[in-house]
Amino acid sequence: MKKNLFILLASFALFACKKEEEKKEAAPAKGFVISNLMMKSTTLATVQNEYIKDEMAFFGKIAADKNQYIDIFPLVGGNVVSVNAELGDYVRKGKVLATIRSTEVAGYQKDLSNAKTDLVVAQNNLRVAQDLFTGKLNTEKDVLEARSQVQKAQDEMRRSQSVNQVYNMRNGNIYSVVSPIDGYIVQKNINKNMQLRNDRSDNIFDVANTKNVWAIVNVNQSDINKISLGMKAEVSTLAAPDKVFYGKIDKIFKIIDPDTSSMQARVVLDNASGELIPESKATIKVFQTENMTGLSIPSKALIFDDNRYYVVLFKSQSNVKVQEVKVAKQTPDIAYISDGLKEGDKVMTNNQLLIYRSLNE
Repeated sequence: MKKNLFILLASFALFACKKEEEKKEAAPAKGFVISNLMMKSTTLATVQNEYIKDEMAFFGKIAADKNQYIDIFPLVGGNVVSVNAELGDYVRKGKVLATIRSTEVAGYQKDLSNAKTDLVVAQNNLRVAQDLFTGKLNTEKDVLEARSQVQKAQDEMRRSQSVNQVYNMRNGNIYSVVSPIDGYIVQKNINKNMQLRNDRSDNIFDVANTKNVWAIVNVNQSDINKISLGMKAEVSTLAAPDKVFYGKIDKIFKIIDPDTSSMQARVVLDNASGELIPESKATIKVFQTENMTGLSIPSKALIFDDNRYYVVLFKSQSNVKVQEVKVAKQTPDIAYISDGLKEGDKVMTNNQLLIYRSLNE
């Protein structure tokens, strides 16, 4: 009796398990869905058909435009009375940067005063000579001589006036140092109460107009033949690595810098915003476009696994799949695909590795 009961219970349990398994098999499998939270941090890129670019990356620096870079030297020696600009200040053309009290200025002012006096005397002598000639008390030669002295006095006064204008002289033996252009003070070698020698050969200010700046590219000797005029360039700096400035190579310096053992090239950049600071370090990407097109995606979209390349194709949060692709060419930023994608497809460029692992599992 007990044996029959045991067999009956075992048969019932087996029947129940079988029904449960059949129920599970009958239930539809739940598909993979990207959560709303993950979608907030997921980025996508559209496959595009574009001309293939060769990309090279170089290091360099931002430099002021040497055509708009002025060294200011003191034209006279003397005592520095005031300094009105500091390193990094933006100054307008004609702004007084410093004033110097100088005995040389006193001499130039005295020369101007003497020239004015000599001109007045020469003009009076000419009038007298003309009056005497009218009264036949002297000769025409005397009149011509007096007129010649007036001309000499006028020339000397104009010379003295020009000297005073060049030296920006003011009363009190003061010489004013002024900015010749709009720009930033990028070097300053002068302080109040400093004594400047009249034979000083060092500049006291440097002013640079940074509306346009140069990106100086250090080109390795092995890459010299790959660089040419007109190549497009993208420049970013350590201060703002996510901000890109665009330009072209407009000059190649055909000499090797002994300090860096490299050749230099120049890219002119618009810097109206003032974001590019001279002497800051820069990364310069240089591009050359080939005469053929290819399907392109960001390189960061690629997944390399088991010696193959994959991407995660995205159509919707519930419709994603892993797609093997063949890479024809790759740069640090762009990959050109020869097989596996078509123009207009969307691929994931962030979180794709997590999705790839989840789909494979």
